[in-house]
Amino acid sequence: MAWYDETNFYHIYPLGLCGAPKENKYDGIEHNIRKLDPWIDHVKDLGCNGIYIGPLFESVGHGYETTDYKKLDSRLGDNDDLKAFVKKCHDKDIKVVFDGVFNHTGRDFFAFKDLKANRENSRYKDWYCNVNFWGNNEYNDGFSYDNWGGYNLLVKLNQWNGEVRDYICDVIRFWVKEFDIDGIRLDAADVLDFEFMKCLRNLANEVKEDFWLMGEVIHGDYTRWVNNDTLHAVTNYVMHKALYSGHNDHNYFEIAHTQKRLNDMAQNNPLRLRLYNFVDNHDVERIYNKLNNKAHLILVHILLYTLPGVPSIYYGSEFAIEGKKERGSDDSLRPALNLDDFKDYINTNELTKSIKKLGEARKQSKALNYGFYRELLLTNRQYAYARTLNADSQYYNGVPEDEKKYENAIVTLNNDDNPATLNVPADGFEKYKGVLSGKEIVANSGNLCINLEANSGDVWLPII
Repeated sequence: MAWYDETNFYHIYPLGLCGAPKENKYDGIEHNIRKLDPWIDHVKDLGCNGIYIGPLFESVGHGYETTDYKKLDSRLGDNDDLKAFVKKCHDKDIKVVFDGVFNHTGRDFFAFKDLKANRENSRYKDWYCNVNFWGNNEYNDGFSYDNWGGYNLLVKLNQWNGEVRDYICDVIRFWVKEFDIDGIRLDAADVLDFEFMKCLRNLANEVKEDFWLMGEVIHGDYTRWVNNDTLHAVTNYVMHKALYSGHNDHNYFEIAHTQKRLNDMAQNNPLRLRLYNFVDNHDVERIYNKLNNKAHLILVHILLYTLPGVPSIYYGSEFAIEGKKERGSDDSLRPALNLDDFKDYINTNELTKSIKKLGEARKQSKALNYGFYRELLLTNRQYAYARTLNADSQYYNGVPEDEKKYENAIVTLNNDDNPATLNVPADGFEKYKGVLSGKEIVANSGNLCINLEANSGDVWLPII
């Protein structure tokens, strides 16, 4: 197994968190990334052992219109600053994953600037898709081209071009050598060429042991992207939607049905379909704003940490901060934060404390990382499932029979405004302890009788 199978991620959008200027004037270096230093200890205290951070490299605005792939955005600092940040994370046993924006570049990227200057005579004209010298655009370039999302600010790279592939591979080798990163999250992976991703997977196998490739994919059969030839994992957007709407509608059937679809894709093997689970990120509104009943915040995070996949906390959401899209802008989703404003939350805020406990539980329980998912009970307002690690798990491939250990975790949830009692099988264990409540329960005739308060849940681990 690999490090990323047992990782709790913390997601940082650095231009926002560090309070960097919205526009890069390319007129000097501001060492804003150093503001992240105290956050490293916070990430560790929260129970996270991986950081996904990005975009990082020189750009003109929000970071996804790359100007230079080998230079830290000057609004954040210089390459020595970034190198120091990664080393500080590694010194705390925290892995670091960069954002890889390889589907498109910005208009200030050297190849596009050459294309504007030399048009048909540019040696880089084939680096971009469908360049049409009989067309035009809002920039009055005198030519048109493919872009991402309808934005001509984001110029679509030609991933079928051998020089482009070689260039991107060189960039990744540089990131590993220069910054010692542990993986890459591929931006817009759902529109990347599959042969290009195969090339990146071969490179990942070359540059570093267990180098992780995770792709941003919205919908579809995730196994198209996650397999032995392309990516290790994808973003779990289908579960992201179910987590908040299933609570807003008091409909645990939606969440359970979504998990069943994912199970079918994975053939009920979490290691066949690795997923990156999240409740919010830099592109979607904060979970606090999406939930009608704020008491469901802890329930959503219990699911985040216990369903198959690895969990990710987007910076600030552990404090239940707000963030809504406003007038077509994502700025409020990506705020500057001062950690001192939240310094006591890990001890006093119920959500922050619960996330910390859930992170510790995933480190304690192999079943929560590798276990098969099995539904135990389901109504609109109550839901229970088990994560079970047994001898059939891929986790135990090659392990002698006498070293295989049966492990189990049981998750119980109640989204109703009234208490509920759930009866579920004890799965061979006599006693369990609640991760969040600290309560101990004893099986009776092979079953557990679990009393849940209104809008509450818990994760039950066996006492052995």
